[in-house]
Amino acid sequence: MANTYTQIYIQIVFAVQGRQSLIRAQHNDELQKYMTGIISGQGQKLIAINNMPDHFHILIGQTPNVALSDLVRDIKAGSSGFINDRRWVLGRFSWQEGFGAFSYSHSQLGAVIRYIQNQQEHHRHTTFQEEYLEFLERFNVPHDERYTFRPVTTD
Repeated sequence: MANTYTQIYIQIVFAVQGRQSLIRAQHNDELQKYMTGIISGQGQKLIAINNMPDHFHILIGQTPNVALSDLVRDIKAGSSGFINDRRWVLGRFSWQEGFGAFSYSHSQLGAVIRYIQNQQEHHRHTTFQEEYLEFLERFNVPHDERYTFRPVTTD
């Protein structure tokens, strides 16, 4: 086959270190735009992005030219630097290690987009930890709840 054709939709979810609520609402748009630039700069298609003070949801149409782990590494490293350069938090901002990635079919995109866009409403009833563990269960991802989230340390 002369060309590569793909249709891969991935929702990426990652949290602030220790699940701390450090992303202030007044910075959401600027931070989302910055992440959008990283995603499109890597040749990926952003479909939806939204965040809460302690975590992010990003839905992309992934092309095979970049490994997902490399893309997420670049998003997290770039946005951490962006936040720290602007001194939006006291001390040093960082994302928790790891991320969740969940795949969807084209027919599911509308529901996933609505879900991401309505994070603020969703989290009036469900914590991030409950939401994330629900994703892992729904997608049959093997995990041990004792090690899924790293606790906040004061070292």
